[in-house]
Amino acid sequence: MADDYDFIIIGGGSAGCVLAARLSEQPENRVLLLEAGGRDRHPFYKMPAGFAKMTKGIGSWGWQTVPQRHMKDMVIRFTQARVLGGGSSINAQIYTRGNALDYDEWRQMGCEGWSNDDVLPYFRRSEDNDSFADQYHGQGGPLGVSRPAAPLPICEAYFRAAAQLGIPFNADMTGASQDGVGHYQLTQRNARRSSASVAFLDPARGRPNLTVQSGAQVLRIIVQDGRATGVEVTTRGGTHIIHASTEVILSSGAIGSPRLLMLSGIGPADHLRDLGLPVVCDQPEVGSNLQDHLDLFVIAECSGPHTYDRYAKPLWSAVAGLQYLLTRKGPAASSLFETGGFWYAEEGARSPDIQFHLGLGSGIEAGVAAMPDGGVTLNSAYLRPRSRGTVRLASADPLAAPLIDPNYWADPHDREMSIRGLKLAQQIMRQDALADMVRQEVLPGPDIQTDQDYFDYACRNAKTDHHPAGTCRMGADDASVLDPRLRFRGIEGLRVVDASVMPRLVSSNTNAPTIMIAEKAADMIRADNGA
Repeated sequence: MADDYDFIIIGGGSAGCVLAARLSEQPENRVLLLEAGGRDRHPFYKMPAGFAKMTKGIGSWGWQTVPQRHMKDMVIRFTQARVLGGGSSINAQIYTRGNALDYDEWRQMGCEGWSNDDVLPYFRRSEDNDSFADQYHGQGGPLGVSRPAAPLPICEAYFRAAAQLGIPFNADMTGASQDGVGHYQLTQRNARRSSASVAFLDPARGRPNLTVQSGAQVLRIIVQDGRATGVEVTTRGGTHIIHASTEVILSSGAIGSPRLLMLSGIGPADHLRDLGLPVVCDQPEVGSNLQDHLDLFVIAECSGPHTYDRYAKPLWSAVAGLQYLLTRKGPAASSLFETGGFWYAEEGARSPDIQFHLGLGSGIEAGVAAMPDGGVTLNSAYLRPRSRGTVRLASADPLAAPLIDPNYWADPHDREMSIRGLKLAQQIMRQDALADMVRQEVLPGPDIQTDQDYFDYACRNAKTDHHPAGTCRMGADDASVLDPRLRFRGIEGLRVVDASVMPRLVSSNTNAPTIMIAEKAADMIRADNGA
Protein backbone atom coordinates (compact mmCIF):
# COMPACT_ATOMS: atom_id res chain seq x y z
CA MET A 1 0.00 0.00 0.00
CA ALA A 2 0.99 3.57 -0.64
CA ASP A 3 0.16 6.22 1.97
CA ASP A 4 -2.05 8.40 -0.23
CA TYR A 5 -5.02 7.66 -2.53
CA ASP A 6 -7.91 9.57 -4.06
CA PHE A 7 -10.53 7.15 -2.76
CA ILE A 8 -10.30 4.79 0.20
CA ILE A 9 -13.08 2.20 0.33
CA ILE A 10 -13.49 0.51 3.72
CA GLY A 11 -14.98 -2.95 3.34
CA GLY A 12 -14.55 -5.39 0.47
CA GLY A 13 -18.10 -6.72 0.55
CA SER A 14 -20.74 -6.52 -2.16
CA ALA A 15 -20.83 -2.72 -2.25
CA GLY A 16 -17.09 -2.24 -1.80
CA CYS A 17 -16.20 -4.55 -4.68
CA VAL A 18 -18.62 -2.76 -7.01
CA LEU A 19 -17.26 0.65 -6.01
CA ALA A 20 -13.65 -0.40 -6.42
CA ALA A 21 -14.35 -1.73 -9.90
CA ARG A 22 -16.43 1.23 -11.06
CA LEU A 23 -14.28 4.04 -9.61
CA SER A 24 -11.08 2.50 -10.95
CA GLU A 25 -12.52 2.49 -14.48
CA GLN A 26 -11.19 6.05 -14.64
CA PRO A 27 -7.38 5.74 -14.80
CA GLU A 28 -6.82 9.03 -12.98
CA ASN A 29 -8.55 7.72 -9.83
CA ARG A 30 -6.19 6.09 -7.35
CA VAL A 31 -8.41 3.65 -5.47
CA LEU A 32 -7.66 1.60 -2.35
CA LEU A 33 -10.00 -1.18 -1.19
CA LEU A 34 -9.49 -2.41 2.39
CA GLU A 35 -10.99 -5.68 3.64
CA ALA A 36 -10.52 -7.05 7.16
CA GLY A 37 -11.08 -10.64 6.05
CA GLY A 38 -9.16 -12.82 3.65
CA ARG A 39 -9.36 -13.74 -0.02
CA ASP A 40 -12.26 -15.86 -1.29
CA ARG A 41 -10.01 -18.68 -2.45
CA HIS A 42 -11.49 -21.68 -0.63
CA PRO A 43 -13.54 -23.99 -2.93
CA PHE A 44 -16.60 -23.50 -0.70
CA TYR A 45 -16.72 -19.87 -1.86
CA LYS A 46 -16.99 -21.01 -5.48
CA MET A 47 -19.45 -23.90 -5.43
CA PRO A 48 -23.11 -22.94 -4.82
CA ALA A 49 -23.71 -25.52 -2.07
CA GLY A 50 -20.83 -24.04 -0.08
CA PHE A 51 -23.51 -21.83 1.49
CA ALA A 52 -24.26 -24.69 3.90
CA LYS A 53 -20.83 -24.13 5.47
CA MET A 54 -21.09 -20.36 5.64
CA THR A 55 -23.57 -19.77 8.44
CA LYS A 56 -21.49 -22.19 10.52
CA GLY A 57 -18.48 -19.92 10.70
CA ILE A 58 -16.47 -19.85 7.46
CA GLY A 59 -15.80 -16.29 6.36
CA SER A 60 -17.79 -14.79 9.23
CA TRP A 61 -17.08 -12.49 12.17
CA GLY A 62 -18.83 -14.95 14.53
CA TRP A 63 -21.14 -12.35 16.07
CA GLN A 64 -24.50 -12.82 17.76
CA THR A 65 -27.34 -10.65 18.97
CA VAL A 66 -27.85 -9.40 22.47
CA PRO A 67 -30.70 -11.19 24.29
CA GLN A 68 -33.96 -10.35 22.54
CA ARG A 69 -36.20 -9.03 25.26
CA HIS A 70 -39.43 -9.55 23.29
CA MET A 71 -38.49 -13.17 22.57
CA LYS A 72 -37.68 -14.54 26.03
CA ASP A 73 -34.11 -13.20 25.87
CA MET A 74 -33.26 -15.45 22.94
CA VAL A 75 -29.74 -14.96 21.53
CA ILE A 76 -29.45 -15.44 17.76
CA ARG A 77 -26.33 -16.21 15.76
CA PHE A 78 -25.84 -13.21 13.46
CA THR A 79 -23.62 -14.14 10.52
CA GLN A 80 -21.76 -11.19 9.02
CA ALA A 81 -19.23 -11.80 6.28
CA ARG A 82 -15.50 -11.35 6.78
CA VAL A 83 -14.08 -12.14 3.35
CA LEU A 84 -13.66 -10.44 0.00
CA GLY A 85 -17.06 -10.31 -1.64
CA GLY A 86 -18.78 -9.97 1.72
CA GLY A 87 -22.30 -11.35 1.86
CA SER A 88 -22.19 -12.22 -1.84
CA SER A 89 -19.39 -14.71 -1.09
CA ILE A 90 -21.24 -16.58 1.66
CA ASN A 91 -24.97 -16.19 0.93
CA ALA A 92 -27.44 -18.54 -0.78
CA GLN A 93 -26.98 -16.54 -4.02
CA ILE A 94 -30.66 -15.57 -4.22
CA TYR A 95 -31.19 -12.69 -6.63
CA THR A 96 -34.26 -10.71 -5.60
CA ARG A 97 -34.71 -6.96 -5.65
CA GLY A 98 -37.58 -6.15 -3.35
CA ASN A 99 -40.85 -4.71 -4.54
CA ALA A 100 -41.09 -1.68 -6.84
CA LEU A 101 -43.20 0.03 -4.16
CA ASP A 102 -40.28 -0.22 -1.69
CA TYR A 103 -38.26 2.23 -3.76
CA ASP A 104 -41.21 4.46 -4.50
CA GLU A 105 -41.68 4.70 -0.73
CA TRP A 106 -38.02 5.68 -0.34
CA ARG A 107 -38.72 8.55 -2.72
CA GLN A 108 -41.85 9.50 -0.78
CA MET A 109 -39.72 9.55 2.40
CA GLY A 110 -37.57 12.27 0.86
CA CYS A 111 -34.89 10.19 -0.90
CA GLU A 112 -34.85 12.02 -4.21
CA GLY A 113 -33.51 9.88 -7.03
CA TRP A 114 -34.34 6.52 -5.42
CA SER A 115 -37.75 5.65 -6.88
CA ASN A 116 -38.18 2.37 -8.71
CA ASP A 117 -37.83 4.12 -12.06
CA ASP A 118 -34.56 5.63 -10.80
CA VAL A 119 -33.00 2.40 -9.55
CA LEU A 120 -34.18 -0.09 -12.18
CA PRO A 121 -31.48 0.94 -14.71
CA TYR A 122 -28.79 0.14 -12.12
CA PHE A 123 -30.20 -3.34 -11.48
CA ARG A 124 -30.20 -3.93 -15.23
CA ARG A 125 -26.68 -2.52 -15.69
CA SER A 126 -25.19 -5.09 -13.33
CA GLU A 127 -26.96 -8.11 -14.78
CA ASP A 128 -25.84 -10.80 -17.14
CA ASN A 129 -29.10 -12.74 -17.04
CA ASP A 130 -29.19 -16.16 -18.71
CA SER A 131 -33.00 -16.27 -18.97
CA PHE A 132 -34.46 -12.81 -19.41
CA ALA A 133 -33.64 -9.73 -21.49
CA ASP A 134 -36.45 -7.21 -21.28
CA GLN A 135 -37.45 -3.98 -19.56
CA TYR A 136 -36.72 -5.56 -16.17
CA HIS A 137 -33.50 -7.44 -16.89
CA GLY A 138 -30.13 -6.86 -18.51
CA GLN A 139 -27.55 -8.99 -20.22
CA GLY A 140 -23.83 -8.40 -20.62
CA GLY A 141 -23.24 -6.90 -17.17
CA PRO A 142 -20.62 -8.16 -14.70
CA LEU A 143 -22.97 -10.11 -12.42
CA GLY A 144 -24.00 -13.60 -13.46
CA VAL A 145 -27.73 -14.13 -12.83
CA SER A 146 -28.98 -17.61 -13.67
CA ARG A 147 -31.78 -20.06 -13.29
CA PRO A 148 -31.08 -22.95 -10.85
CA ALA A 149 -28.70 -25.59 -12.17
CA ALA A 150 -29.95 -28.49 -10.03
CA PRO A 151 -33.63 -28.28 -9.06
CA LEU A 152 -35.33 -31.38 -7.68
CA PRO A 153 -38.82 -32.83 -8.28
CA ILE A 154 -39.87 -31.74 -4.79
CA CYS A 155 -39.66 -28.14 -6.03
CA GLU A 156 -42.37 -28.81 -8.60
CA ALA A 157 -44.45 -30.52 -5.92
CA TYR A 158 -44.05 -27.40 -3.78
CA PHE A 159 -45.38 -25.27 -6.64
CA ARG A 160 -48.41 -27.55 -6.97
CA ALA A 161 -48.98 -27.43 -3.21
CA ALA A 162 -48.96 -23.62 -3.23
CA ALA A 163 -51.40 -23.65 -6.17
CA GLN A 164 -53.78 -25.75 -4.09
CA LEU A 165 -53.94 -22.77 -1.72
CA GLY A 166 -54.46 -20.28 -4.55
CA ILE A 167 -50.84 -19.10 -4.75
CA PRO A 168 -49.84 -18.92 -8.43
CA PHE A 169 -46.59 -19.91 -10.12
CA ASN A 170 -44.44 -16.94 -11.13
CA ALA A 171 -41.66 -17.54 -13.66
CA ASP A 172 -39.96 -14.22 -12.86
CA MET A 173 -40.35 -12.85 -9.34
CA THR A 174 -38.03 -9.94 -10.23
CA GLY A 175 -40.11 -8.94 -13.23
CA ALA A 176 -43.51 -7.30 -13.62
CA SER A 177 -44.95 -8.86 -10.44
CA GLN A 178 -43.44 -10.26 -7.27
CA ASP A 179 -46.52 -12.33 -6.34
CA GLY A 180 -46.37 -16.11 -6.36
CA VAL A 181 -43.94 -19.01 -6.04
CA GLY A 182 -41.18 -20.12 -8.36
CA HIS A 183 -37.51 -20.78 -8.86
CA TYR A 184 -35.38 -17.89 -7.68
CA GLN A 185 -32.82 -16.43 -10.01
CA LEU A 186 -29.36 -16.86 -8.54
CA THR A 187 -26.09 -14.96 -8.59
CA GLN A 188 -24.36 -17.75 -10.47
CA ARG A 189 -22.65 -18.17 -13.81
CA ASN A 190 -22.01 -21.64 -15.27
CA ALA A 191 -23.02 -23.25 -11.95
CA ARG A 192 -20.42 -21.24 -10.01
CA ARG A 193 -21.09 -18.50 -7.49
CA SER A 194 -20.94 -15.06 -9.10
CA SER A 195 -20.00 -13.01 -6.05
CA ALA A 196 -19.22 -9.30 -6.24
CA SER A 197 -15.57 -10.26 -5.79
CA VAL A 198 -15.63 -12.61 -8.78
CA ALA A 199 -17.93 -10.53 -10.98
CA PHE A 200 -16.71 -7.00 -10.34
CA LEU A 201 -13.35 -7.06 -8.58
CA ASP A 202 -11.46 -9.86 -10.32
CA PRO A 203 -11.72 -8.28 -13.81
CA ALA A 204 -10.41 -4.99 -12.37
CA ARG A 205 -7.44 -6.39 -10.43
CA GLY A 206 -4.93 -5.73 -13.18
CA ARG A 207 -5.51 -1.99 -13.19
CA PRO A 208 -2.47 -0.10 -11.93
CA ASN A 209 -4.68 2.49 -10.20
CA LEU A 210 -6.46 -0.09 -8.00
CA THR A 211 -4.97 -1.54 -4.82
CA VAL A 212 -6.82 -4.32 -3.00
CA GLN A 213 -5.61 -5.09 0.52
CA SER A 214 -7.17 -7.99 2.42
CA GLY A 215 -6.35 -8.75 6.04
CA ALA A 216 -6.53 -5.02 6.76
CA GLN A 217 -8.74 -3.92 9.63
CA VAL A 218 -9.53 -0.23 9.81
CA LEU A 219 -9.34 1.03 13.38
CA ARG A 220 -10.77 4.48 12.78
CA ILE A 221 -11.62 7.09 10.20
CA ILE A 222 -9.48 10.20 10.61
CA VAL A 223 -11.37 13.50 10.62
CA GLN A 224 -9.59 16.84 10.54
CA ASP A 225 -11.38 20.18 10.57
CA GLY A 226 -14.70 18.56 9.72
CA ARG A 227 -13.36 16.52 6.81
CA ALA A 228 -12.53 12.81 6.52
CA THR A 229 -8.89 12.73 5.44
CA GLY A 230 -7.91 9.10 5.81
CA VAL A 231 -7.89 5.97 7.94
CA GLU A 232 -5.84 4.22 10.56
CA VAL A 233 -5.47 0.59 9.52
CA THR A 234 -3.74 -2.44 10.97
CA THR A 235 -2.27 -5.25 8.89
CA ARG A 236 0.30 -7.96 9.49
CA GLY A 237 2.88 -5.30 8.71
CA GLY A 238 1.74 -3.06 11.54
CA THR A 239 -0.47 0.01 11.91
CA HIS A 240 -0.54 2.64 9.19
CA ILE A 241 -2.12 6.00 8.49
CA ILE A 242 -3.36 6.26 4.89
CA HIS A 243 -4.65 9.51 3.42
CA ALA A 244 -7.57 10.07 1.05
CA SER A 245 -7.42 13.24 -1.02
CA THR A 246 -10.99 13.00 -2.35
CA GLU A 247 -13.28 10.71 -0.30
CA VAL A 248 -13.37 8.03 2.34
CA ILE A 249 -16.18 5.62 1.46
CA LEU A 250 -17.49 3.34 4.19
CA SER A 251 -18.94 0.06 2.87
CA SER A 252 -18.73 -2.25 5.87
CA GLY A 253 -22.39 -3.24 6.04
CA ALA A 254 -25.33 -2.50 8.28
CA ILE A 255 -23.41 -3.66 11.35
CA GLY A 256 -19.82 -2.85 10.42
CA SER A 257 -20.38 0.68 9.14
CA PRO A 258 -22.02 2.16 12.26
CA ARG A 259 -19.54 0.21 14.38
CA LEU A 260 -16.56 1.86 12.69
CA LEU A 261 -18.17 5.29 12.73
CA MET A 262 -18.63 5.04 16.49
CA LEU A 263 -15.09 3.75 16.98
CA SER A 264 -14.03 6.89 15.10
CA GLY A 265 -15.94 9.15 17.50
CA ILE A 266 -18.86 9.62 15.10
CA GLY A 267 -22.23 8.74 16.55
CA PRO A 268 -24.43 9.26 19.62
CA ALA A 269 -22.34 11.51 21.86
CA ASP A 270 -23.57 10.14 25.19
CA HIS A 271 -22.81 6.57 24.13
CA LEU A 272 -19.33 7.53 22.98
CA ARG A 273 -18.56 9.42 26.17
CA ASP A 274 -19.74 6.48 28.26
CA LEU A 275 -17.08 4.38 26.56
CA GLY A 276 -14.37 7.00 26.90
CA LEU A 277 -14.26 7.78 23.19
CA PRO A 278 -13.70 11.38 22.07
CA VAL A 279 -16.71 12.84 20.29
CA VAL A 280 -15.70 13.92 16.80
CA CYS A 281 -19.26 14.34 15.50
CA ASP A 282 -22.48 13.94 17.48
CA GLN A 283 -24.85 12.04 15.16
CA PRO A 284 -27.53 10.38 17.30
CA GLU A 285 -28.95 8.18 14.52
CA VAL A 286 -25.72 6.34 13.71
CA GLY A 287 -26.46 2.73 14.63
CA SER A 288 -30.18 3.32 15.06
CA ASN A 289 -33.03 2.22 12.75
CA LEU A 290 -31.70 -1.38 12.53
CA GLN A 291 -34.16 -3.60 10.66
CA ASP A 292 -33.95 -7.27 9.78
CA HIS A 293 -36.13 -10.13 8.58
CA LEU A 294 -36.75 -12.75 11.25
CA ASP A 295 -37.09 -16.29 9.91
CA LEU A 296 -39.46 -18.99 11.16
CA PHE A 297 -39.38 -22.41 9.57
CA VAL A 298 -41.23 -25.67 9.01
CA ILE A 299 -39.16 -28.86 8.80
CA ALA A 300 -40.75 -32.07 7.57
CA GLU A 301 -39.42 -35.60 7.37
CA CYS A 302 -39.32 -36.94 3.82
CA SER A 303 -40.55 -40.36 2.73
CA GLY A 304 -37.44 -40.97 0.65
CA PRO A 305 -34.30 -39.30 -0.76
CA HIS A 306 -36.26 -36.35 -2.18
CA THR A 307 -33.76 -33.70 -1.02
CA TYR A 308 -30.00 -33.45 -0.67
CA ASP A 309 -29.74 -34.45 3.00
CA ARG A 310 -27.85 -37.69 2.39
CA TYR A 311 -25.02 -35.70 0.82
CA ALA A 312 -24.16 -34.28 4.24
CA LYS A 313 -22.52 -37.64 5.02
CA PRO A 314 -18.80 -37.78 4.19
CA LEU A 315 -18.97 -40.46 1.48
CA TRP A 316 -21.90 -38.92 -0.35
CA SER A 317 -20.36 -35.48 0.06
CA ALA A 318 -17.24 -36.70 -1.71
CA VAL A 319 -19.38 -38.16 -4.50
CA ALA A 320 -21.19 -34.85 -4.90
CA GLY A 321 -17.92 -32.94 -4.98
CA LEU A 322 -16.50 -35.19 -7.69
CA GLN A 323 -19.69 -34.93 -9.73
CA TYR A 324 -19.55 -31.15 -9.51
CA LEU A 325 -15.89 -30.99 -10.55
CA LEU A 326 -16.54 -33.20 -13.58
CA THR A 327 -19.96 -31.96 -14.73
CA ARG A 328 -20.91 -28.78 -12.82
CA LYS A 329 -24.09 -30.62 -11.87
CA GLY A 330 -25.57 -32.39 -8.88
CA PRO A 331 -26.01 -31.39 -5.22
CA ALA A 332 -22.94 -29.12 -5.07
CA ALA A 333 -24.37 -27.06 -7.94
CA SER A 334 -27.42 -26.21 -5.82
CA SER A 335 -27.62 -23.21 -3.51
CA LEU A 336 -30.01 -25.41 -1.46
CA PHE A 337 -32.51 -22.53 -1.16
CA GLU A 338 -33.16 -21.83 -4.83
CA THR A 339 -36.96 -22.08 -4.72
CA GLY A 340 -39.44 -19.94 -2.83
CA GLY A 341 -41.90 -17.13 -3.34
CA PHE A 342 -43.80 -14.14 -2.04
CA TRP A 343 -47.34 -14.02 -0.66
CA TYR A 344 -49.60 -12.26 1.84
CA ALA A 345 -50.07 -12.53 5.59
CA GLU A 346 -52.07 -9.35 6.07
CA GLU A 347 -55.27 -8.80 4.14
CA GLY A 348 -55.00 -5.63 2.09
CA ALA A 349 -51.20 -5.47 2.21
CA ARG A 350 -49.88 -3.21 -0.57
CA SER A 351 -47.65 -6.03 -1.90
CA PRO A 352 -46.51 -9.46 -0.67
CA ASP A 353 -45.40 -9.30 2.94
CA ILE A 354 -44.21 -12.89 3.43
CA GLN A 355 -41.25 -14.54 1.70
CA PHE A 356 -40.63 -18.28 1.49
CA HIS A 357 -37.36 -20.13 0.94
CA LEU A 358 -37.66 -23.85 0.26
CA GLY A 359 -34.62 -25.62 1.67
CA LEU A 360 -33.65 -28.81 -0.15
CA GLY A 361 -32.69 -30.53 3.08
CA SER A 362 -32.78 -30.08 6.84
CA GLY A 363 -30.16 -28.70 9.20
CA ILE A 364 -28.68 -26.64 6.37
CA GLU A 365 -28.06 -23.55 8.48
CA ALA A 366 -26.39 -23.34 11.87
CA GLY A 367 -28.69 -24.12 14.76
CA VAL A 368 -31.42 -25.72 12.61
CA ALA A 369 -32.46 -29.31 13.29
CA ALA A 370 -31.45 -32.08 10.86
CA MET A 371 -33.72 -35.06 10.17
CA PRO A 372 -31.95 -38.41 10.58
CA ASP A 373 -33.66 -39.91 7.51
CA GLY A 374 -33.75 -36.76 5.41
CA GLY A 375 -36.07 -33.78 5.39
CA VAL A 376 -37.19 -30.59 3.70
CA THR A 377 -37.39 -27.05 5.10
CA LEU A 378 -39.74 -24.18 4.31
CA ASN A 379 -38.61 -20.85 5.76
CA SER A 380 -40.98 -17.92 6.12
CA ALA A 381 -40.20 -14.30 6.95
CA TYR A 382 -42.34 -11.22 7.47
CA LEU A 383 -40.94 -8.66 5.06
CA ARG A 384 -41.87 -5.24 6.43
CA PRO A 385 -41.18 -5.27 10.17
CA ARG A 386 -42.11 -2.22 12.19
CA SER A 387 -39.63 -2.98 14.97
CA ARG A 388 -36.40 -0.99 15.05
CA GLY A 389 -33.18 -1.92 16.79
CA THR A 390 -29.66 -0.63 17.31
CA VAL A 391 -25.99 -1.32 16.84
CA ARG A 392 -23.83 -0.11 19.71
CA LEU A 393 -20.29 -0.65 20.94
CA ALA A 394 -19.54 -2.96 23.83
CA SER A 395 -16.28 -1.10 24.49
CA ALA A 396 -13.76 1.20 22.88
CA ASP A 397 -11.71 -1.84 21.83
CA PRO A 398 -11.81 -1.98 18.00
CA LEU A 399 -11.48 -5.76 18.15
CA ALA A 400 -14.51 -6.27 20.42
CA ALA A 401 -17.77 -7.58 18.97
CA PRO A 402 -20.52 -4.96 18.73
CA LEU A 403 -23.83 -5.07 20.58
CA ILE A 404 -26.32 -6.10 17.88
CA ASP A 405 -29.95 -5.63 18.93
CA PRO A 406 -32.48 -6.10 16.11
CA ASN A 407 -35.17 -5.70 18.79
CA TYR A 408 -37.28 -8.36 17.08
CA TRP A 409 -41.01 -8.23 17.78
CA ALA A 410 -40.85 -5.00 19.75
CA ASP A 411 -43.95 -4.15 17.73
CA PRO A 412 -46.62 -6.82 18.33
CA HIS A 413 -47.71 -6.51 14.70
CA ASP A 414 -44.45 -8.14 13.60
CA ARG A 415 -45.07 -11.10 15.88
CA GLU A 416 -48.61 -11.56 14.58
CA MET A 417 -47.59 -11.38 10.92
CA SER A 418 -44.59 -13.66 11.42
CA ILE A 419 -46.73 -16.34 13.00
CA ARG A 420 -49.29 -16.00 10.22
CA GLY A 421 -46.51 -16.55 7.73
CA LEU A 422 -45.36 -19.66 9.58
CA LYS A 423 -48.90 -21.04 9.59
CA LEU A 424 -49.15 -20.42 5.86
CA ALA A 425 -45.89 -22.33 5.37
CA GLN A 426 -47.39 -25.22 7.36
CA GLN A 427 -50.47 -25.20 5.15
CA ILE A 428 -48.34 -25.44 2.02
CA MET A 429 -46.36 -28.35 3.39
CA ARG A 430 -49.57 -30.19 4.34
CA GLN A 431 -51.14 -30.10 0.87
CA ASP A 432 -51.87 -33.28 -1.08
CA ALA A 433 -49.38 -32.33 -3.77
CA LEU A 434 -46.53 -33.01 -1.32
CA ALA A 435 -48.05 -36.06 0.35
CA ASP A 436 -45.99 -38.57 -1.65
CA MET A 437 -42.73 -36.91 -0.59
CA VAL A 438 -43.44 -35.58 2.91
CA ARG A 439 -44.02 -38.18 5.61
CA GLN A 440 -44.75 -35.86 8.53
CA GLU A 441 -44.16 -32.38 9.88
CA VAL A 442 -41.59 -32.46 12.66
CA LEU A 443 -41.24 -28.75 13.45
CA PRO A 444 -43.31 -26.94 14.66
CA GLY A 445 -45.23 -30.25 14.79
CA PRO A 446 -48.83 -31.18 15.61
CA ASP A 447 -48.54 -30.26 19.31
CA ILE A 448 -48.14 -26.56 18.46
CA GLN A 449 -51.71 -25.24 18.50
CA THR A 450 -52.22 -21.97 20.37
CA ASP A 451 -50.69 -18.56 19.75
CA GLN A 452 -48.66 -19.05 22.93
CA ASP A 453 -47.39 -22.37 21.55
CA TYR A 454 -46.27 -20.64 18.37
CA PHE A 455 -44.60 -17.88 20.34
CA ASP A 456 -42.74 -20.39 22.49
CA TYR A 457 -41.68 -22.32 19.37
CA ALA A 458 -40.35 -19.15 17.75
CA CYS A 459 -38.38 -18.25 20.86
CA ARG A 460 -36.63 -21.62 20.61
CA ASN A 461 -36.11 -21.78 16.85
CA ALA A 462 -36.20 -18.38 15.15
CA LYS A 463 -33.18 -17.17 13.20
CA THR A 464 -32.12 -14.18 11.19
CA ASP A 465 -32.68 -14.11 7.44
CA HIS A 466 -29.32 -12.26 7.21
CA HIS A 467 -30.86 -9.00 5.93
CA PRO A 468 -29.82 -6.21 8.35
CA ALA A 469 -30.27 -2.68 7.02
CA GLY A 470 -30.98 0.93 7.89
CA THR A 471 -28.35 1.86 10.49
CA CYS A 472 -26.95 4.83 8.54
CA ARG A 473 -30.16 5.83 6.84
CA MET A 474 -30.33 8.38 4.08
CA GLY A 475 -33.03 11.02 4.02
CA ALA A 476 -33.95 14.62 3.37
CA ASP A 477 -34.47 15.48 7.06
CA ASP A 478 -31.70 16.93 9.18
CA ALA A 479 -31.77 13.96 11.56
CA SER A 480 -30.83 11.47 8.82
CA VAL A 481 -27.26 10.21 8.84
CA LEU A 482 -26.80 10.70 5.09
CA ASP A 483 -28.27 12.90 2.42
CA PRO A 484 -29.84 11.16 -0.63
CA ARG A 485 -26.44 11.23 -2.36
CA LEU A 486 -25.12 9.14 0.55
CA ARG A 487 -22.88 11.93 1.87
CA PHE A 488 -22.44 12.01 5.64
CA ARG A 489 -24.19 14.96 7.23
CA GLY A 490 -21.67 17.02 9.19
CA ILE A 491 -18.44 15.56 7.78
CA GLU A 492 -17.12 16.40 4.34
CA GLY A 493 -15.39 13.80 2.21
CA LEU A 494 -17.19 10.90 3.91
CA ARG A 495 -19.80 8.72 2.27
CA VAL A 496 -21.53 5.47 3.27
CA VAL A 497 -22.50 2.94 0.61
CA ASP A 498 -24.05 -0.37 1.68
CA ALA A 499 -27.32 -1.75 3.07
CA SER A 500 -27.09 0.57 6.08
CA VAL A 501 -28.22 3.49 3.90
CA MET A 502 -31.70 2.03 3.34
CA PRO A 503 -34.30 4.17 5.09
CA ARG A 504 -36.60 1.14 5.11
CA LEU A 505 -35.75 -2.51 4.55
CA VAL A 506 -36.71 -3.85 1.13
CA SER A 507 -39.27 -6.65 0.80
CA SER A 508 -36.81 -9.40 -0.17
CA ASN A 509 -33.20 -10.51 0.14
CA THR A 510 -30.80 -7.58 0.26
CA ASN A 511 -27.76 -8.54 -1.81
CA ALA A 512 -28.98 -7.40 -5.23
CA PRO A 513 -30.29 -4.09 -3.77
CA THR A 514 -26.89 -3.53 -2.14
CA ILE A 515 -25.14 -4.03 -5.47
CA MET A 516 -27.62 -1.62 -7.04
CA ILE A 517 -26.91 0.97 -4.34
CA ALA A 518 -23.19 0.75 -5.09
CA GLU A 519 -23.74 1.02 -8.84
CA LYS A 520 -25.78 4.18 -8.34
CA ALA A 521 -23.36 5.55 -5.76
CA ALA A 522 -20.44 5.16 -8.16
CA ASP A 523 -22.20 7.45 -10.63
CA MET A 524 -22.98 9.98 -7.89
CA ILE A 525 -19.41 9.95 -6.61
CA ARG A 526 -18.04 10.58 -10.09
CA ALA A 527 -20.54 13.37 -10.70
CA ASP A 528 -19.91 15.04 -7.34
CA ASN A 529 -16.18 15.02 -7.99
CA GLY A 530 -16.35 16.49 -11.48
CA ALA A 531 -15.92 13.28 -13.47
